[in-house]
Amino acid sequence: MSALSEQEIQRRESLNELRRLGINPYPAEAYEINANAKDILANYESDKTAYKTISIAGRIMTRRIMGNASFVEIQDATGRLQVYIRRDDVCPDEDKTLYNIVFKKLLDIGDFIGIKGYVFTTQTGEISLHASEFTVLSKSLKPLPIVKRDDDGNVYDGFTDPEMRYRMRYVDLTVNPEFKEIFKIRSKVINTMRNYFTDQGWMEVETPILQAVHGGAAARPFNTHHNSLDMPLFLRIANELYLKRLIVAGFDGVFEFGKMFRNEGMDRTHNPEFTAMEIYVAYKDYIWMMAMVEECLEKITVAIHGKTTVQVGENVIDFAGPYEKLSMYDSILKYTGIDVSEMDEAGLKNTCINLGIAFDPTMGKGKLVDAIFGEKVEHELIQPTYITDYPIEMTPLAKKHRTKDGLVERFELFVNGKEIANAYTELNDAIDQKERFEEQLKLAARGDDEAMAMDDDFIRALEYGMPPTSGLGIGIDRLVMMMTNQSSIQEVLFFPQMRAEKKAKVYTDDDFVALGVPQEWVQVLRKMNINTPEELKASNPNKVFNDLGGMRKKLKLEIAIPTKDEVMLWFN
Repeated sequence: MSALSEQEIQRRESLNELRRLGINPYPAEAYEINANAKDILANYESDKTAYKTISIAGRIMTRRIMGNASFVEIQDATGRLQVYIRRDDVCPDEDKTLYNIVFKKLLDIGDFIGIKGYVFTTQTGEISLHASEFTVLSKSLKPLPIVKRDDDGNVYDGFTDPEMRYRMRYVDLTVNPEFKEIFKIRSKVINTMRNYFTDQGWMEVETPILQAVHGGAAARPFNTHHNSLDMPLFLRIANELYLKRLIVAGFDGVFEFGKMFRNEGMDRTHNPEFTAMEIYVAYKDYIWMMAMVEECLEKITVAIHGKTTVQVGENVIDFAGPYEKLSMYDSILKYTGIDVSEMDEAGLKNTCINLGIAFDPTMGKGKLVDAIFGEKVEHELIQPTYITDYPIEMTPLAKKHRTKDGLVERFELFVNGKEIANAYTELNDAIDQKERFEEQLKLAARGDDEAMAMDDDFIRALEYGMPPTSGLGIGIDRLVMMMTNQSSIQEVLFFPQMRAEKKAKVYTDDDFVALGVPQEWVQVLRKMNINTPEELKASNPNKVFNDLGGMRKKLKLEIAIPTKDEVMLWFN
């Protein structure tokens, strides 16, 4: 175990003292709550008689101890509330230990307490809870970061390092509770979409996460192994092929909110584990799906913002339909002046070279077109725009275009330069589908590790017959980013994927002794919050010498203090 800071040592000593006093710092009993901070602050003035017998619980966030009376601020899931605690109210008998010792000396910022009392307004006009009793509910052993705010609530010294915030989200959302709003909006996005679908009569379902064949998208999968079955499995990259099996089974509309896993790079818009919604509706096509998407996204925007527009970075995005429509080839022509529609693979590679676009020799026509589009077009699509009619090589699961040879009936929705939705008129011709998979196998043989695998069972399902169908996938994380005006996907995930945390080296007393520190003085250094040899070396030698004398006196130690020359040797 790594060395504890002085505050952590003190909190453990307080924990032990609570137990010695017969107080369980982690009681098992339920604590009944009948109010919350938000409700009290919002409604007390209009109905004061309703707040005479209040029971509330939360985390201590600030405290001002003033002799026989004190103020603390507690934070529950809804906000913060000031509490007034007077010694003789919580200790009506002769024994004042609960206030004088427990409250004043053994409780810390970060501890959870339950409080019963009545609401009143202080002389300064602040709605507060006057405590008649309090209960220790949980003792915290680590101090919370101190977040300083001015009188207007603006943070000027806070817990802001993204690495720490994402890794310790439990601390982040405690000291930066304003970020909880992002996740409340995330929940509302999902629930609004879910309610819209169920109101149409479509059914929410669940499909396997562990799959024997990775399919439904062009992506590199995560590999795993099932020991009992002795077979390789993959974390799903998409749930498409299983949802379409359910359309074969006779459901008119099915959808799923689920986690997808793609073994790819990470950046501000990509996380290897992400949330997607996929929906499949029988007897529809991609033209119908465009209208449905517009209606759904407009409902979500209005539900969250009360209007169809939302601020995303420097742009105001309007989610009210109809959205602009451009074919894949037309969009490249519009933004590059180059017509790639008739180019073969060699021509596309030359175009990439001329445009300065990097490509891999294994890339076929579809990926080359996609590379040109991604580099030259995507960032131009700010307002919601459908890019339609993709080359057949890019989309093995979409139906051939009804009038345009070499294309498929597909659209992607781009907003603020990012793709947030993908939809097809689904391919339901089993023979055509098998041929498309075979083309993917050829790409895999060339080294394309994102090519789809042959799924014989899916082909068999199509051979039993699938009605005309349209399917749609929406990236929930990116949609939430837009609805909350966040530029990083990590901000909208409770627990984004992180690199392995570097473990701090564990130092023992022997590491200090090796520097010449006498054994009996090592713990004194720790109480001075010097916990590693590096921290000692970084300290001022003269200050360390003087502080040793002060600690000797404070702790009433009967040991000889090192001389100044001896202390100086510790820093060599």
